[in-house]
Amino acid sequence: MVEKVSPEAQAAYERIHASDDFARLKKAYLGFVAPMTVAFLVWYLLYVLCSSYAGGFMDQQLIGNINVALVFGLLQFVTTFGIAYWYAKYSAAKMDPIADALDEEFEREVQS
Repeated sequence: MVEKVSPEAQAAYERIHASDDFARLKKAYLGFVAPMTVAFLVWYLLYVLCSSYAGGFMDQQLIGNINVALVFGLLQFVTTFGIAYWYAKYSAAKMDPIADALDEEFEREVQS
């Protein structure tokens, strides 16, 4: 079910969307997400390409039966959780204060 938005809420949203604070919020978001996405995709594609074309390298035993391919695969998980943790810290420090202020501003405008 689609909820009808009041004209006041629509006007407040459009004004906030056009504000400098909202632009700063988008810039902070994209400033983290875009480079992290590119870096992670490069890292993942390196893993895939090495698995496909560098079998000798990936088969090298490191310790016992643990080879380079297994370490690379496990590091994919470590990288994913590391980026998620880093994003949470970044978001709390850089984006949440701006988003909270914009939310409070929106609620004030809509309720008045």
